[in-house]
This record gives sequence, C-alpha cells and structure tokens, in this order.
Amino acid sequence: MSAPGLQESRALYRLGVITPARKRIFFGVLVLAGLALPRLVYPVFLMNVLCLALFASAFNLLLGYTGLLSFGHAAFLSSAAYVTGYVVKAWGLPPEVGLLAGTAVAALLGWLIGALAIRRSGIYFAMITLGFAQMIYFLAVQLPFTGGEDGLQGIPRRPLLGLIPLESEGAMYYFVYAVFLAGFFVIYRAVHSPFGHVLRSIRENEPRALSLGYDVDRYKLVAFVLSATLAGLAGALKALVMQFATLTDAHWHKSGEVVLMTLLGGMGTIMGPSVGALVVVTMDNYLSGFGDWVTVIVGAVFVAGVLGFRRGLVGEALHLARNFPF
Repeated sequence: MSAPGLQESRALYRLGVITPARKRIFFGVLVLAGLALPRLVYPVFLMNVLCLALFASAFNLLLGYTGLLSFGHAAFLSSAAYVTGYVVKAWGLPPEVGLLAGTAVAALLGWLIGALAIRRSGIYFAMITLGFAQMIYFLAVQLPFTGGEDGLQGIPRRPLLGLIPLESEGAMYYFVYAVFLAGFFVIYRAVHSPFGHVLRSIRENEPRALSLGYDVDRYKLVAFVLSATLAGLAGALKALVMQFATLTDAHWHKSGEVVLMTLLGGMGTIMGPSVGALVVVTMDNYLSGFGDWVTVIVGAVFVAGVLGFRRGLVGEALHLARNFPF
C-alpha cells in the first residue's frame, strides 16, 4: 500500500474536494461524534479503540511519513503500561503522574533504541527494533514488579487531579478522549509543519534530502522519539482503562498488529491508522466466538484489504475523491 502523498493532497485542494473550511467541519463532526458515542456504544470498547488508534497513529508517523518500518513498537506501549501501573498501584500516586512517568520512560527508551537503530536502514533497521523489543519482553517476564506471566493486575483508577473520579466509565472515557485528541493534534501539527515536510522528503528521497543540507539522522531520531513517546502515552492510557498490564502488549504480535492497522487504514494518512484500529479491534471483539479462526479471518481481511484497497481504506477514499470530486 502506498501513501497518498503530498501531490495528491495538493490536487485535492486544487479541485476543491478538501478546503480548510471543509476540513474544520469534518474534524468538528468527529469530535462531536466522539463525545456522543458513549451513549450508544460500550465505553470500554471505545476507550480500547482510542488507545490503539493513538498507538497506530504514532507508528504511522514513523512508517507513513518517515519511511522507517519498526517491528518493535510494542516495547514502548508495554513499558509505559507497566511503569504507569506500578506508579499508580505500588506508590499510590495519582493517574496523571503515572501517565507522565510511563510516557517519559517510553520517550527515554525511544531515544536509546532510536539512536542505535537509525544507523541502519531497511530490513536491518526493522530487525534492530525487533531485537530491542524482545529484550523488553524478556524483562517484562523476569522483573518482579511486572507480575511475570500473570501481568500487573488491579491497577486502581484514582481521582484525576484529586477531583475527577475515574472509577466512573463516563469520566474515564472523556479523559481518554481528551488525551487522544491532544496526541492526535500533536501528530497533525507535526505532519503539517516544516518538520513534517522534511520527513516526507526523507521518505521519498533520502540522498536528496541529505544533499540539501538536512541532518537526516537527527530528523529520523526526533521522529522516532516522538513516535515512541506517543506510543507510550497510548500504553499508559490503556493500562488505566483496562486496570492491568500484561505480556500481550509486550509480545511481537502487538508490533505486527499495529502494522496491520496502519496498512489497512491507510499508511501516510492522518485518519487511516485510527480507522484501521477500529476495524481490527471490532473484529477481535465481535469475532471472538470463532476461537482460533479469528486469526484466519483477520488474515483474510488483511489480504483482501491489500488487494482491494492498495492505499488503505482512507487512502483509497482520498484517491476516489480526487478522481470524482463532488
């Protein structure tokens, strides 16, 4: 699947399919829909979708806009989840401190892993990130505070800022939604800033970006750290929502799942990873009755998506809008 690219986005603007006014209306409708959805859909399901949508969007910043394929993003999701859960449960600190601690640890890991990984490219970069993720998985199994194979259970939902009771599903949902919107806004601004344009140029033609005087390695490292930080924020939120942190989020399968979400929704698009996360989480929840056949069905859907929607669901919709303006 290929990203729609900068030229296609400009074409959509020229055709009048996407205008600043229409974009504001679109995002306004999405925000209002998010506020109203808990009255129609189970809030815990929605919160899980939001957490994984933020995770996929963070991954897309690295793959879709920088051209770096990481097979180890589960390391940031899980490490932040464990740290947040431990800080809130064992130390008795409020959830906002736990979120900050988990996100900070993910950012630090992102800097350490990224500083080594960006020295290679292509499959070598992917294998380095996978190797580090397996180290984190090993630590999650062995360290005493993680709970090993049982995971870190019983993470409490303490009041936010000492005032807002997060034990309520409604209050917890709106908190998660607010954090998701903040993270999504950071990604949106980064992509549409001069920094984001440099990332695109690195993705399209790294030698040319280097010849223009850009410090390519520095831009890659900043993108990697930002992606890891937002992935950690998603993991910290997920730990508070589910009230546990387990090896599932540290396993390499989770790193593969986020690739699936991104490609299925549309790599290199703003909304694509969120749509992909919604599709994957919906299938996982509503096809659970099929037992082991769930993975077969998800795989078949992925193959059909790759063959039928080369640009992903959102990417293909943007491509159709360009050819058939309305």
